Amino acid sequence: MTVGETNRPREQRRWAIDLRPLRVPAYRRLWVGNAIAMFGFQFTAVAVPVEMYALTQDSFWVGLLGVAAFVPLLIFGLWGGAVADAIDRRRVLLVGSVLLWLAVLGLLAQALLGVGSPVLLLALVALSSVSFAIAGPARGALVGRLVPAELVPAATTLNFTTAMATAVLGPLAAGLILAIWELGVALPIAYAVDATLLVALVWAALRLPAMPPEPDPHGEPRQAGLRSIVDGVRYLAGSPVLLLSFAIDLIAMVFAFPRALFPEVATERFGGGAAVGWLYSAIAIGSLLAGLVSGWIGRVRRQGLVLVLAVVGWGVAVALAGLAGQLWLVVALLVLAGAADLVSSVVRQSILLLYAPDRMRGRLQGVNTVVVAGGPRLGDLRAGAMAASFGSGVAWVGGGLAAAALAVLLAVAFPALVRYRPSTASGGQRS
Repeated sequence: MTVGETNRPREQRRWAIDLRPLRVPAYRRLWVGNAIAMFGFQFTAVAVPVEMYALTQDSFWVGLLGVAAFVPLLIFGLWGGAVADAIDRRRVLLVGSVLLWLAVLGLLAQALLGVGSPVLLLALVALSSVSFAIAGPARGALVGRLVPAELVPAATTLNFTTAMATAVLGPLAAGLILAIWELGVALPIAYAVDATLLVALVWAALRLPAMPPEPDPHGEPRQAGLRSIVDGVRYLAGSPVLLLSFAIDLIAMVFAFPRALFPEVATERFGGGAAVGWLYSAIAIGSLLAGLVSGWIGRVRRQGLVLVLAVVGWGVAVALAGLAGQLWLVVALLVLAGAADLVSSVVRQSILLLYAPDRMRGRLQGVNTVVVAGGPRLGDLRAGAMAASFGSGVAWVGGGLAAAALAVLLAVAFPALVRYRPSTASGGQRS
């Protein structure tokens, strides 16, 4: 055996995705249940905007879905984070998952009955957003308790990579359903798949160990009220690195997220049908591929600089995709954008979990929920409004270029993020 052959497995391990967090039983159960549920969610994520566009023939209404989702996130996200720091995070996750299941059942019912109401669609999306705002901070904060600190980047990468895998397969399967059946049949099927698979997340929450909050350092009882939220905001205000990481993610999503344009572009440029599935899957394909060779992310020391570069790459790739005229080229460029998005998402979440103490993670995850889930919804509104006024091409290309430029300006004006390097002092608990 040659020296090169001896070193090859080691080099492969340096680049391959790190699976060590799956050795922790509690984390593994949550990962499995969440993966199954996320696959089902992708059917609804495609079906709702397709149904809205079919009802209204207007991308502005598709963009309003972003508003319907963002407002509940803004109202309940911070409160959900305070709740996650005050009571058992397992119970919070369970309640939010059940509420989400009820929202999906509502979507299924309206599709079966042929209600055809854009306003009802907006209301049901708002209800599902409330459930996400409640459960999201608890689910994110759990990672820091389920795995040790040195495995937090690996667990975060696994979560994002799995989410991207489901975001690839789910929209493609949904596009296939839309291509085979008429819309009146395809939509109920898509919602039914989501409702069925969402049961896995409820099962995972039930199987988790109890996750009560850690004792307050001052001996005061934990409460999920306004004071708790204010304490979390005050902590965030004194943490410029966290503030800047949230700000750059908002820039990326608000200005360069083209999702609301997919139904219109798929219909007008590529004849509809399976094309919409490819557009919805492309970004996730890139993130999935990047995740499979993500072993290097856990060894990154200049996390802030890598975050900025990834956001700039995302914006440029999105802009180029908007200029492409062939479906395969649009998909290829969105794949590149998705790879950059995976890197930025993992690095930003790792910064949050390692920077913040456990007693603050729920509230900061609440802010994170507002930013991560709310940013794309605001991006939907921005894209839809711009498309209605200037056309889908301007909305798509202009947004990508704006995101790249603003990310560079933010990094230059506030260099604390670029200079950030992680500390190894923080730690999680194995359960």
